Amino acid sequence: MAELGKKYCVYCLAEVSPLRFRCTECQDIELCPECFSAGAEIGHHRRYHGYQLVDGGRFTLWGPEAEGGWTSREEQLLLDAIEQFGFGNWEDMAAHVGASRTPQEVMEHYVSMYIHGNLGKACIPDTIPNRVTDHTCPSGGPLSPSLTTPLPPLDISVAEQQQLGYMPLRDDYEIEYDQDAETLISGLSVNYDDDDVEIELKRAHVDMYVRKLKERQRRKNIARDYNLVPAFLGKDKKEKEKALKRKITKEEKELRLKLRPLYQFMSCKEFDDLFENMHKEKMLRAKIRELQRYRRNGITKMEESAEYEAARHKRERRKENKSLAGSRRGKEDGKDGEFAAIEHLPGFELLSDREKVLCSSLNLSPARYVTVKTIIIKDHLQKRQGIPSKSRLPSYLDKVLKKRILTFLTESGWISRDAS
Repeated sequence: MAELGKKYCVYCLAEVSPLRFRCTECQDIELCPECFSAGAEIGHHRRYHGYQLVDGGRFTLWGPEAEGGWTSREEQLLLDAIEQFGFGNWEDMAAHVGASRTPQEVMEHYVSMYIHGNLGKACIPDTIPNRVTDHTCPSGGPLSPSLTTPLPPLDISVAEQQQLGYMPLRDDYEIEYDQDAETLISGLSVNYDDDDVEIELKRAHVDMYVRKLKERQRRKNIARDYNLVPAFLGKDKKEKEKALKRKITKEEKELRLKLRPLYQFMSCKEFDDLFENMHKEKMLRAKIRELQRYRRNGITKMEESAEYEAARHKRERRKENKSLAGSRRGKEDGKDGEFAAIEHLPGFELLSDREKVLCSSLNLSPARYVTVKTIIIKDHLQKRQGIPSKSRLPSYLDKVLKKRILTFLTESGWISRDAS
């Protein structure tokens, strides 16, 4: 309206060219915003008369000193754009406001005036009531990245990806666990005429589908944690050998196979720590038994243990040499004639020199001795493993022969003293 000349308020005579209020019942009555808000009356004009807002679109809401010179029309378009496109879509908002405003100007003006300005301070409270506290970080930061960040894709070749049907960009497989899970929701649709029972039934279907997705992801995490894919491809053997600092015994391998169901409840690190702690416990128990043996022999210092062990090895070696020398002397003195009675029997070549002396003194054939020895050692191993066993010794073995053979096997180290 500026091209028609300047306009003045009929009550205070102030210039009202940018914005004025025109009475729809009285002729040539135009008031400024201040007089209109105060309810000014002049002549036949009354405050309850209808009015019309005459806006040239050039006045500013924040005053002439506001940065950027945003007009009321641009402010209105900005508020319409923030409601239509949402916070953050500055390119679309700038196009809606007009070509004269860039996305950067739109963002800076909205943040400075409507968020950090007086209007934002008056409308946005300092503390938001009933706000959920994030307990994943001590400082109340964002959610833990371990829960929100997706796992990186598997480091496998293209041929291996085709073999597994693996899609690295999606971290999915062509055939997933419970492949038909999507059929629960594929035919669902929300209709306006659904009753409460149908709505609850559809919600139950969605809940079932979500549980299946969680189970699918859980299995993927277990496979990733325990490196099951590299194990399937045969690529983790060398890595395991490098990672292990000790040799795994046969008993530990069998125990690991028995405890495989625990994989779904424990992480790979926790599972390895379990066996590592069990190995440490075994070593500590062996060390305690060794120290107790030292104490029984009167050793109270570790410096004395080395001397004790050296003396014990010398004593055992001397005892073995003495027994071998005795057997040789027996042969030289004509005792080898006793071997002549059994040297042609089956199993004689399987016996050691001491066993030959034993069989000769007990008048026991080598084959029968080997049978008794096998039964006794087998029963001893089953008892150590906690397997109940019933000894089935031959009928020709009386108590005296059994005691002599048990004593010999114990002294030779085939069985422990508690078994004898």
